[in-house]
Amino acid sequence: MTTTTHSVPRAETAGGPADTPQGPAPGRRRTNLRNWGAFALLTAPMLIGLGVFKYIAIGWSFLLSLSDAQGTIALGDWVGLDNYRQLFGDPAFRGSLVKILLFTLFIVPVTFAASLGLALLVHRVRRGRAVLRTAFLLPAAVSYVAAALLWKMSLFSGMPAGIANTIGGWFGMDAIPWLQTGSPPLYWIALVTLRLWLQVGFYMVLFLAGLQAIPGELYEAAALDGATGLRLLRRITLPMLRNTSVAVLMLMFIAAFQAFDEFYNLFGGGMSGTGAAPVKTPLMYLYDTAMSTQNYGLGSAGSFVLTALIVGVTLLQGRFTGFGKSGE
Repeated sequence: MTTTTHSVPRAETAGGPADTPQGPAPGRRRTNLRNWGAFALLTAPMLIGLGVFKYIAIGWSFLLSLSDAQGTIALGDWVGLDNYRQLFGDPAFRGSLVKILLFTLFIVPVTFAASLGLALLVHRVRRGRAVLRTAFLLPAAVSYVAAALLWKMSLFSGMPAGIANTIGGWFGMDAIPWLQTGSPPLYWIALVTLRLWLQVGFYMVLFLAGLQAIPGELYEAAALDGATGLRLLRRITLPMLRNTSVAVLMLMFIAAFQAFDEFYNLFGGGMSGTGAAPVKTPLMYLYDTAMSTQNYGLGSAGSFVLTALIVGVTLLQGRFTGFGKSGE
């Protein structure tokens, strides 16, 4: 006689459906809690410091710009937009805005062209490229204060023994007081050369990174079509460097509007006792306002005006260059 055995489903023997989710095990929940606790413990100091010394400080500074804060960072009498009206009514502040705009419109194209030109030259070098890249990048690591003092006390000191006057003497030129007011304003030569020496190497490295990312096949195909020299630069190199160029321009504009160290150390206390500085940037004006007269309300208002100017120029540049658009 044959006996038929009927198998009982596992789900029925377990007392419920086989695929019923049981949720994470208690041990896994404890592990997740420990991980989150460790994450919070490690990031809390940074987040607290960021909140207190950045975001809370920005908010407090904005409140100071709307109050009469003289000699204290405590909120004084509420004055609304009076600090902003006083700021734009001051010819010195308006003059600093005009001068920094002129400086930016000149230094940005010159730095851009010099950085791109050096990058193209270094990129063509087959041997010693790392040495050249390092040599041009080293000035970017130099303190702006130290470089400005070197320019002021050695290169363009105005003394006959100064480097610039020594070189000029080889060609029969008389000693020139480079950093003093006069006509023509030769102090711009010291400013421009100092800024170029400090920044060209950094932006050159950014352009080099963009050049190295261009596929070599594009140049080979263009060479087969007979493209050489300027045609390669115009048709392949510059279009492929578009994103890099836009980012470099944005960094240059922001750095130009924030110029302070070289201006202050070259002209901050007047030029060898000859009077006020011929070039005063908005940051120099705000430094004098906040530190010398301790008018923190007016200084805070000026900082927000300068921030709005930088943000506006950055957004305008992004609008014209298409920075940040998908597919660019």
